[in-house]
Amino acid sequence: MTTAAGPAGTTGRAGAPASGSARAVVVDRPGEHRIVSGPQPLPGPGEVRIAVHAAGICASDRELYDGTRHPDFVRYPVTPGHEWAGTVDAVGEGVDPALTGRKTVAEGFRACLSCERCREGATNLCASGYDETGFTQPGAFADRLVLPTRLLHLLPDRADLRAAALLEPAAVAAAAVLAGAPRPGDRVAVVGGGTLGLLAVQLLAASSPAALLTVEPRSARAEQALSLGSDRACAPEETGKEAGGYDVVLETAGADGSAQDACLLARRGGRVVLTGMFDPGALGVDPLHLVLNQLTVGSVFGASSAAWSFAVRAFTGGLLDPAPLITHEFPLPSFGEAMAAVGGPEGADAGKVLLRP
Repeated sequence: MTTAAGPAGTTGRAGAPASGSARAVVVDRPGEHRIVSGPQPLPGPGEVRIAVHAAGICASDRELYDGTRHPDFVRYPVTPGHEWAGTVDAVGEGVDPALTGRKTVAEGFRACLSCERCREGATNLCASGYDETGFTQPGAFADRLVLPTRLLHLLPDRADLRAAALLEPAAVAAAAVLAGAPRPGDRVAVVGGGTLGLLAVQLLAASSPAALLTVEPRSARAEQALSLGSDRACAPEETGKEAGGYDVVLETAGADGSAQDACLLARRGGRVVLTGMFDPGALGVDPLHLVLNQLTVGSVFGASSAAWSFAVRAFTGGLLDPAPLITHEFPLPSFGEAMAAVGGPEGADAGKVLLRP
């Protein structure tokens, strides 16, 4: 591919690419990106090509761009974009041509499917090494994306692809819900009202909890949690009176004290699932509190194939609607502006930000 006309991070035009060509964002190194254009990529044996409809930007993409993502989990230069939805527009050798035209999303982890972890079903923990769309493999901040057919989760023709672009974080939220195993009538809490937290609220509301609390300091996010199924919302500093009151607590914020807050909310014998990505040295949990209260504490890294299937079923069945979380949409050439909306001060009130090729 060749760099498009114009300065780095721009294209010479804002419209769609010429027929037979495709554009992509390339981050060469932290803080440096360009828009490149060239021939559309061709799917190889067992692969499909996707016409990307929308791709979400999350905090991990910002980390990739800023250079703060752990070096074991990124490979420069790279086209980011691991949250996306689109339509199959070409198939490679050995792939059913009937897939052409189908709406779809796909798993990001390129699991080997043969190691012990994969054969147990934990494809997100593949022992062959980390490999993921948008971090070590070309991602969806592009007009076209090529990936193995086996990763696809097909959607019905009626599916809203704009909303479906959030099915990757929904799969992570689904993994947390599956790990927490809420039962009808349980008292459930979610610590964090960001994208993961609000998606988890919707999934948990469908489990018929006796109570569903969202802990979130931003009033607009707290109000949105209430509109999406939470019974109550409160700020972190107000959780003292809620301590020990919840059967299942999902931590989704990754903030300095949110793991500790989650454990304090759990009742004796309760279950806590840590989902947020914490900074090194974040305030931990008290092991004496865990032992005295016999808490079961688990964690989630990404999403397995099973969690993806759960999220897609919830979405197609009408139990999960990610669309209300979308607050900003930018065309592909405005990648720099879109990243600023995610990570800069001007993006403080941003929900989910989409790139639209």
